Amino acid sequence: MTRDAISVTPATSFKNVAERLIQHGLSAVPVVDDHKRVVGIVSEADLLPKEEFKEQYVREGYQAHIRTRLRWHLSPGGGQAIDKMYASTAADLMTAPAITIHPQQTAVDAIRLMDEHGIICLPVVDYHGRLIGVLSRHDLIKVFVRADQDLADEIQHDLNHHFAWVDTSGVQAKVKNGVVTLYGRTRAHSEAVLIAHSAARVNGVVDVRDKLSWDEDDL
Repeated sequence: MTRDAISVTPATSFKNVAERLIQHGLSAVPVVDDHKRVVGIVSEADLLPKEEFKEQYVREGYQAHIRTRLRWHLSPGGGQAIDKMYASTAADLMTAPAITIHPQQTAVDAIRLMDEHGIICLPVVDYHGRLIGVLSRHDLIKVFVRADQDLADEIQHDLNHHFAWVDTSGVQAKVKNGVVTLYGRTRAHSEAVLIAHSAARVNGVVDVRDKLSWDEDDL
């Protein structure tokens, strides 16, 4: 996550919200109360209706496409984007309650939350709901640039410590460009499958090539 996250308050003006997003190169900004608790989030998309529906002031009668209106209806918080045309503060603009995540949760949790709710960033909060950072899609793709040796070390650590009931002494993992190749032999086919699945779960692994052999085909 990005620590020391930029935030605004409910009373922050529309113009100041836009300035914060542009100045810091952000796609969204959390809205916090006086106790730093996250009460909502404002994204770039929340500001755009001010221009999109400007013709309403001169009664042009613009109507958004049916697909767009359906997306509004299904989006977090419900409502319609046209309502935000009249927004003057972050409180008017924000989607609330914000979808948040705790620092102890995994990168997989964050990716699934973003996909489920169609959002581009997650405020990271403590167990009192106070802002401690922000997690963006850009932050999440950093797992795919982990060093190959770092990935190999984590996989080897898992083999040594998470498979107490399995003899993994004959297993070796080599990593190149994020792709793991497993070599060696296990006692049972099921153990080889379990090891391959475990390697695939390591954050940053692009693919696993299972070249393990086994003594007993228990599957």
